[in-house]
Amino acid sequence: MAGWFELSKSSDGQFRFVLKAGNAETILTSELYKTKASAENGIASVQTNAGLEERYERKEATNGKSFFNLKAANHQVIGSSQMYATAKSRDEGIASVKVNGASKTVKDNS
Repeated sequence: MAGWFELSKSSDGQFRFVLKAGNAETILTSELYKTKASAENGIASVQTNAGLEERYERKEATNGKSFFNLKAANHQVIGSSQMYATAKSRDEGIASVKVNGASKTVKDNS
């Protein structure tokens, strides 16, 4: 099963999206956006940039866990991953975003 995006509205009225893998696991989470249109633009940016290796910033948190950010061409962070126990797991997460990030399916839960 292919992945999809879920668009939702937070309790304070802002919008965010997550990218889900085919197994329904969240693999990328956006920042909060003031408008639904901005969140939809964020989804479009993931669709454009997910397949480009140079858009991934691999990082390590102070607790030793690994994570990544997906960045747009202007170096703005589009979305961030969960924390992974190992760099190998993080890299598998990146591979999943590369595969699922081109999805055109958006489930609007806002």
